This record gives sequence, C-alpha cells and structure tokens, in this order.
Amino acid sequence: MGLIQWIFNITPSQKYLQLNSLYPEVSKLNPGINIQIVTDLRPANHLDIRFLPGVAFGQRVIRFYKNGVLVNSQQSLESSFLEFPLLLKYKGERLNNVRPYVIGGFNYRYDLAGKKEFDDTKAIYLRIKRPDLYYELGAGLDFYLVYFKLSVELKMSNGFSAMCWSKKRLRDIPSMKMPLKK
Repeated sequence: MGLIQWIFNITPSQKYLQLNSLYPEVSKLNPGINIQIVTDLRPANHLDIRFLPGVAFGQRVIRFYKNGVLVNSQQSLESSFLEFPLLLKYKGERLNNVRPYVIGGFNYRYDLAGKKEFDDTKAIYLRIKRPDLYYELGAGLDFYLVYFKLSVELKMSNGFSAMCWSKKRLRDIPSMKMPLKK
C-alpha cells in the first residue's frame, strides 16, 4: 500500500493555442492511494524481478482560462487505474538492518474511470485516454524489523504517450462535437 502524487502536465500545442484561446492549467493535485500485491523472483543475490499488480486511485483539478479570465474552476479528472508493473530491483549490501536499492521498469496502466459517460449539463473540456505504458525509476530503503520488512521508496513514473484525447477522437462522441466550446 502506498501514497501517490500524480503530477499532471498539460502543454497545448501552438496550433491549438492559435485555434482556441482556452488555456488549461493544473490547479490542484490531490494525493491518491495505491494497493499492490508483491510478486518477487530472485534470479541473483542482489537482483529481483518484481511484478506488482494493483489498483491506484487519484484526482486532479484543472482550470481553464480564456484570454486571462477564469472560465471553469472545477474540472475534476478522476482516475482509477489497474496497474501491471514489471520492475527490476537491484539491492546493495545490507548494513545492519537497512538495505538500499534502485528500481526501474515498465508499468501498463488502464484507467477504469475513463469509461464514464459524458454529461451534457457539465462543461467538460478534457478527457483522458484509458490505456498507457509508463517507465518507472526509483530508489528506496528496506528496513528489516523484528517481525516484518518495511520498504520506503521514492519512484518516478512517466507515460510514453499523450493522455488527452485528440479532437479527432472526441468528434466521434456525439455530445462532444465541439469539446472546447461548451
């Protein structure tokens, strides 16, 4: 079980900014939670192959500005991810009851909240794609206590593709013919 903080960057292209003057900004990042099951294969003394299937829940709040004026202050993007990370963990030598490690690998995530239906009464400006592949890098410490092992880890995860739906895909949804003009 762990706490997560999703940093979510929105960078509109110059072509988009010329066509539409709405400018998105991430205003609030709420902490989330993830729960994973640890599956560990130890092919060498200092090397582990880890498969950590699990779920992650989180939320981001997006604001939109038009010509410097706030248009929508509460665009909430909620995500419920199924995660399937495959990671390589290299552990250092154990010193007393502490062992440092570095970890890296790939994570396939599928957003279950991405299937929510559009509500015509709400101003929806942004929608997230459901699947994506991420690379992950991190470091941590294993603390060997009397009855269990506690691991503290700091990990960075970055997606390979753009997560926002393109305008072409949004046109296929009847209620989203002009998604940025609602």
